[in-house]
Amino acid sequence: MFDIAIVGAGPAGATLARLIGNRYRVLLVDKRPLIEGSQIFSATKCCGGLLAPDAQRMLSELGLGVPGYVLEGPQLFAVRAIDIQQGLERYYQRHYLNVDRRKFDSWLLSLVPPRVEIRANCHFTSYSRENSSFRIHLRQGDRAYTENVKILVGADGATSVLRPQLASGASFPRKYIAIQEWTEGNGNLPYFTSIFDRRISDYYCWTIPKSDYLIIGAALDPVAEASGKFNLLKTVLKDRGIYIGKTVKREGAFIFRPRRMKNLCTGINGTALIGEAAGWISPSSAEGISYAFKSARGLAEALLIAPEEFEKRYYENTRSLRINIALKILKSLVIFNPPLRKALMKSGLQCVEPYRPHESA
Repeated sequence: MFDIAIVGAGPAGATLARLIGNRYRVLLVDKRPLIEGSQIFSATKCCGGLLAPDAQRMLSELGLGVPGYVLEGPQLFAVRAIDIQQGLERYYQRHYLNVDRRKFDSWLLSLVPPRVEIRANCHFTSYSRENSSFRIHLRQGDRAYTENVKILVGADGATSVLRPQLASGASFPRKYIAIQEWTEGNGNLPYFTSIFDRRISDYYCWTIPKSDYLIIGAALDPVAEASGKFNLLKTVLKDRGIYIGKTVKREGAFIFRPRRMKNLCTGINGTALIGEAAGWISPSSAEGISYAFKSARGLAEALLIAPEEFEKRYYENTRSLRINIALKILKSLVIFNPPLRKALMKSGLQCVEPYRPHESA
C-alpha cells in the first residue's frame, strides 16, 4: 500500500512529490509518456511557457534555480496590451522567464526523490473508498489495475478526473479552451502581447515570441465556434501589422477561470486538490505555475506535520492564496470590463513608453 498517490506530475504534483517523497511512500502518476529510459516527458502541455514574477519568487523560496537548458529566447521585459475595439495600446514593464515548458516540467520531475514511484503514460480513471483507505483504478496502455493508497491527491489540472468525483455538485470554475498555434518567424518580438477583443473572447488572447517562432493563443468559449474565433484573432493580428508565418503546430487544452470563491476546492476526507485542479489559477491572467508551487508547498507542510487531519491544515495554509484569488477576481472585473479598462489604459498608470529613435533622413 502507498501512503500517498499524486495524480498529475506537472509543477504542482512534481513539487509535492519532491517535498514529501523522503517521508512517505509516494506513487506519482501522469498520463503523459516519458522518453524510454529517462524522466523526460515526450509530450508538452499547451502553455505559453512564461514564468511570471510570482513564479520566479516561488522558485527562489523553494531554493531552486532554473538551469540554462530550460530557457528559451528571448527573455521578456514588457507586456504590450492592445484593446482592439477601443483602439488603445499601452506597454507595461514586467519581467518573464521564457522557458521550454516540456523541459521545465521534466526538470521538476528529475528533482523528485528516487524512492518515489513514477508511472508515466498512466491514466487515473476512478477511485473507491475502503474503510480508511482508497482503491484507485489506473490504466496503462491495455492494462487496467488497482492500487491501495491512504491519501489521494489530485494535481491533474482543469481536466481533473478526481475533482468531479470528490466534489459532486460543487461549484466549478468556468472552463475555457486555450488554443495555440506556433508560427514561423517573428520570434524576436521583445514583448508578450495581451489582446482584448470581445468579438473573440470575454477573456483574452496573446502572442509570445519563442526562439524562432511566434505563439498565437486565445482563451475561448469551448461551445461558441472556438475555431472560427481563433481565425478571427489571426486576422486581427495581421491587420495590426503582425507578421504570421506558416503554422508549425497547433495545441489545445482546457483551462479554469475562477469567478467566485466557492469555485475553489481543497479536498475532503483523505483527499486533496492542488494547482489548477483546486481552482488555484489567476482569474485575471490565467497564470498558474506560482499557484501550483504555493499550493504544493501548503499541502506538503500540512502532511509533514502528520497525515492525520492534514486537510484542515492544508486549508489553513492556503488562506493567503484565497485572499490572492479574491483580489484577482476584483482585478479581473476592471481588466475585462471595456469602459473600466479604457479608463485605466488612458490614465497611463504604470505605463512605459518604448524608445523609438527617429530614423535619419
